[in-house]
Amino acid sequence: MEVVSTNWEDDYVDKLDEYQRLGIPEYWIVDYLAIASRSYLGNPKLSTVFVYQLVEGEYQVQKFTSDERIVSPTFPELELTVEMVVGVSQMRKL
Repeated sequence: MEVVSTNWEDDYVDKLDEYQRLGIPEYWIVDYLAIASRSYLGNPKLSTVFVYQLVEGEYQVQKFTSDERIVSPTFPELELTVEMVVGVSQMRKL
């Protein structure tokens, strides 16, 4: 799992290619700040979780936003939504 940084191209392009070459079966990109370009996130740009699954040597991607349940082939029992993942990043001390 990668949390997108200001150098988001590394996560979406370079690391994705490297992990695919290494045969990593599942790769998540969590773009909670919606930093990437609209070509990845759409318009309007929203916090997004991408789940890449390795199928016959190539990644297939599913995109999740808002209150959508994140579907993970590796962890099918997970009951997480994008809002839940993003909400953790926005928690503050009381």
